[in-house]
Amino acid sequence: MTGSAQRISAMVLRYWYLLKNSWPRLFELWYWPTVFMILWGFLQQFIMGNSELFLNAFGLLLAGVMLWDLMFRSQISLSLSFFEDLWSRNVGHVLVSPIRDWEWVLALIVISLLRTVIGILPATFLAMWFFDFSIYSLGMPLIGFFVLLTVFGWSIGLMVSGLVLRYGLGAESLAWGLMFGIMPLSCVYYPLTTLPEWLHPIALALPPTHVFEGMRMILIEGQTPWAHMAKAAALDVLYLAAGVAAFLGWLRMARVRGMILQIGE
Repeated sequence: MTGSAQRISAMVLRYWYLLKNSWPRLFELWYWPTVFMILWGFLQQFIMGNSELFLNAFGLLLAGVMLWDLMFRSQISLSLSFFEDLWSRNVGHVLVSPIRDWEWVLALIVISLLRTVIGILPATFLAMWFFDFSIYSLGMPLIGFFVLLTVFGWSIGLMVSGLVLRYGLGAESLAWGLMFGIMPLSCVYYPLTTLPEWLHPIALALPPTHVFEGMRMILIEGQTPWAHMAKAAALDVLYLAAGVAAFLGWLRMARVRGMILQIGE
């Protein structure tokens, strides 16, 4: 029994050392409970004061869910495509091939687009079948929303991939968690006015906030949100430039320091 206890404690100690020496893992422990507490707290606050709004504008939550998943899918598809090269130890092979760094970025973007379209299309048709709601009722602005949310997803996906190059696979959990941290500030299920005023400038600095505010303008007021779409497009350009720069910069640093083949936990 003593030997068994020693072996168990040795393994527990091993996992503890892995945890305490990895800030992304420690960060994740409190991250998810905090994010969901804030998100559902704001949503409950909004619903309690606007129950009639949901009765008169059916589809608010469904449209929010589908547009949110579109953005998350574009980010996670890009990140996972890159991680698959890391998991299979294929990054070194890619880098000794004739492909250039910016060509690799474009390849990740294209495969992310394909995976996003394949993943989201069935859900849009099932929503028509089960709930008699069509996301396509948003009309032509839906194309703009698709582009704006997808580009933002690519930006975050490239930043997360760059962080993994910098900090190793211990930062991999950011691929799943970072976007959900942005979710409460993006006003997916409730309007910007639900947030405290001091959070408004931060929320408005995120492209998805303008997209979801625009979605509600169409479903509730029947107006086309040109101003919100223009602001989201301008912000997307900045975020995509930052994402590409971060990924290429960390990739260059990892190559110079010889970290590529040693990326691990």
